[in-house]
Order: sequence, then structure tokens, then C-alpha cells
Amino acid sequence: MHITILGIESSCDDTSASVIRDGVMLSNVIAGQAVHEAYGGVVPELASRAHQQNIIPVVAEAIKQAGIDKSELTAVAFTRGPGLMGSLLVGTSFAKGLALSLDIPMIDVNHLQAHVLAHFIKESPDDTTHPSFPFLCLLVSGGNSQIIKVKSYNEMEVIGQTIDDAAGEAFDKCAKVMGLGYPGGPVVNRLANEGDPTAFTFSKPQVAGYDYSFSGLKTSFLYTLRDRLKEDPDFIEKNQKDLCASLQATVVDILMHKLRKAAKDLGIKEVAVAGGVSANSGLRDAFQDHARRYGWKVYIPKFAFTTDNAAMVAITGYYKYLDKDFCPIDAVPFSRVVI
Repeated sequence: MHITILGIESSCDDTSASVIRDGVMLSNVIAGQAVHEAYGGVVPELASRAHQQNIIPVVAEAIKQAGIDKSELTAVAFTRGPGLMGSLLVGTSFAKGLALSLDIPMIDVNHLQAHVLAHFIKESPDDTTHPSFPFLCLLVSGGNSQIIKVKSYNEMEVIGQTIDDAAGEAFDKCAKVMGLGYPGGPVVNRLANEGDPTAFTFSKPQVAGYDYSFSGLKTSFLYTLRDRLKEDPDFIEKNQKDLCASLQATVVDILMHKLRKAAKDLGIKEVAVAGGVSANSGLRDAFQDHARRYGWKVYIPKFAFTTDNAAMVAITGYYKYLDKDFCPIDAVPFSRVVI
């Protein structure tokens, strides 16, 4: 008998639904929300309203693309948190209604854990490219920067994390002060590819253990702009590419320094990266470089699985289903938590 999981992701501003059967992805549909671009960031109330408009057509399309009928679903998995409470409520409420109507179990999924398990999404039955346990995963996004020791599908330990801002947040905020729009991370990446990463030097915080800090880097970046703009009002426009390249190089160096230390201390050479910032070309290049220099076996997700998507929720739900790890119908979402 097939195990067919519908995954629902609504933690921020992307509404997504995916169908996974016996561990193999049959569909993965994502609807974004362009409305936030005018505000320079995600507006929670607008996000939840857009989710309400998108969720039914997105789920219907995912089921259609999978080539199944909803009656064939074995369980529905949904992102319970962390994320924006209004957005999470839409996904949670829909999952409850669907599970009740089909009389199938619900599976609650931790959004951060799902990003890690995105490496286990299979696009074909013979797809065996995934990390072996235990492995280290660098989870980097707009809201999180963590080093996670992954012992099994259901056992993960955060051994290092940001004590203030996340790497993605640093990219977005520095991009904003340069007038690059939102989201700024992809723009910084594109311009960095044409700039000199050694043109400017920014602060690299000294934090104990495997933890991160990016607030000092942001401050250093802002002070550099402030001081140089006094000398030349066109400084940003003239040096945009070099600023982006230097910023990206600094963020990547901070991330890899701690990851390198953790891998050495723990004797682990299977290393993965996940989250939205894993789409950054500088970070991807750094992983490949470390694979050559340190003998790491690295795992870099496909671009489709870097940002928020329901396939990662569905695959997490699949493994939780195998453990019969279901959640009650009165489960409520949560906005903040660690793995």
C-alpha cells in the first residue's frame, strides 16, 4: 500500500503544496506574493490574506499535477512553526479541515527541520543522493543561521546559532541601505559576481564556540557607507558591485569559519547546506572549495528546494508517518522555536 503525503507550507509569504508518494516527489507547487515588494519586507497581515486566497488553488494544483485523487492521500503534513503566526494559522486551519474531511491523520512539521530534510527529497525512485548520518547541516536563511548535527531523521541538535541577526537578514538590510530593493540577497549575489571581494574590509565578530553574530558586520557596513558618502555623494553608485562582493565574501567567510571548526572538532566530513541563503553562489562555491581542500562530502540543494517549499514539509511528514508520529486536531501553530 502506498504512503501518499500532502505537504502544506505557509510559514511566511510563499503558499506551497506538494505530494510525495513513498518518498518520491510527485508535485511541488509554489505561489509567491509580490505585494510585499512595495514595502521593503514581508507585511504579516498582507501575507496571511494572500495565503487565504492562494491555498485552495495551490493544493488543488499540487494534487492535479501529482495525478492522484485526494481520496488517495494517506496523511496531511503542515508547517506548524516557526514563522508568521497569521500565515501559519491559514495552513494549519486548512490542514485540519482537509484531514477531518478525509478522515486521515495530521502531521505537524518543524519548518527548520524540514529545510534540513529537503536533502532527502527524491525526484525519482532511483535517486539515492542524500547525506549519511551523522552529518552537519548549515541552515542559513533570512531568519536563521544555525549549525545542526543531524543524527537521524528525527534527531537533530543545534550546536551553533546566531546570537542576533541571521545571515540572510544581514544581506537584506545592507542591500536596503544601498537602495537595491527587496529581497536584497539575490541582488547582492548578482552584483557580487561582477565585483572585487577584496575591495572593502568589514568587521568579523569574535563569538565563542560555534555561534554566529552578524550585527557587528551590519554596523561596520553602515559606518563605511556613512564615512565614504561624506567624501563622495555618489560613492554607493560608483562602488555598488565591489560593496556587494566584499559584503558577500565577509558573510561567507564568517559562516564557513565556524562550520569548518565544527566539522574538525566533531570529525564529521559529510556536510550539507540548506535554507534560502544556500542559493547564494558565493556560499555554494565555498562548499565546493572546502570539499576539495578538506575532503568533505558536500550536499547542496537544488535551487527549487532552497527557499520555502512544501516538498520539504511532505518528505518530513513521510518520515514522521513511518514513525506514526501524528499530531492532535487541536494543535496550534507557534511563531518561535529551535529544533
